[in-house]
Amino acid sequence: MGSRMPFAIITFTLVIFLYACTHAGAQSVTFVVKNNCPYTVWPGTLTAAGRPPISSTSFTLATGASSSLSVPATWSGRLWARTQCSTDASGKFVCATADCASGVIECNGAGAIPPASLAEFTLRGDGGKDFYDISLVDGFNTPISVTPQGGSTGCPSTSCAANVNAVCDPRLAVKGADGTVIACKSACLEFHQPQFCCTGEYSTPDKCQPNQYSMTFKQQCPQAYSYAYDDKSSTFTCPSGGNYLITFCP
Repeated sequence: MGSRMPFAIITFTLVIFLYACTHAGAQSVTFVVKNNCPYTVWPGTLTAAGRPPISSTSFTLATGASSSLSVPATWSGRLWARTQCSTDASGKFVCATADCASGVIECNGAGAIPPASLAEFTLRGDGGKDFYDISLVDGFNTPISVTPQGGSTGCPSTSCAANVNAVCDPRLAVKGADGTVIACKSACLEFHQPQFCCTGEYSTPDKCQPNQYSMTFKQQCPQAYSYAYDDKSSTFTCPSGGNYLITFCP
């Protein structure tokens, strides 16, 4: 008879194997999404091409409520808040700002229609670090912040806590049914000119510079991207392994 491995060793080996399977490539990150706005929001999520999908593409979040999302450890994508959403007479779900035009609550792979305040992430990017930012390149609709939680200490938060709508240039303002400003367009979105969009002959950082419109965004939210090449003061990194709190109206 051949010798058999003792039961205790088999059990120990199995436990180690299962542990390795659980912790190798199977980890996920938790995004806690919180709504501090005095109105309901409908957060949307969009996964970058070629990345594993997030657990939800949208949901309803009442004032003061929060919800947790399970996010793959190598996820890349963006989150935003839709506002003033309802179901119209034809049964289609529509939103006044940052709509994804899916016709239902779930965005199902569709992104935000600008203007929209964006929280952008690339988890386990270059050097294994997490990269994150608040972007107003597509305009502004709600204040938003990103706060690392757990994991490594000293990871910075980033925030656009100001209400940019209150100081929006009238040429960029999006008004609601009651005439109040509910979103603020970027100059690129409104004027479609290369010097504002960083395209054509302005497609390099040295050629595309801040402009009077992007500077208004920057003055209100110094940590946020105000135009395409606003990298130095707007991109934040953290060693991977932690979770994130995304707050609307921080």
